[in-house]
Amino acid sequence: MALQPELLLFDEPTSALDPEWVGEVLNLMKKLATQHQTMLVVTHEMQFAKEVADRVIFMANGHIVEQGTPEQIFNDPQDIQLKKFLNQVGI
Repeated sequence: MALQPELLLFDEPTSALDPEWVGEVLNLMKKLATQHQTMLVVTHEMQFAKEVADRVIFMANGHIVEQGTPEQIFNDPQDIQLKKFLNQVGI
């Protein structure tokens, strides 16, 4: 971060953390978003994605199934796999 990168890549940044650290990491990433830091985040933290993302891509079996704004993806999903996933995670 000291070099001010144009893009930060995160692959499940909270997956191996103790629960008390998950919030810390997500808060830091939210702060970066408010500073207009471009991030590409692979995550199962759906509430975080819903709150912070400009664009959401849902993938299954290595393929893009659906993509759009958080409002489109979470409030009006079109694909049955995405609908099922969102129901399973309680969104």
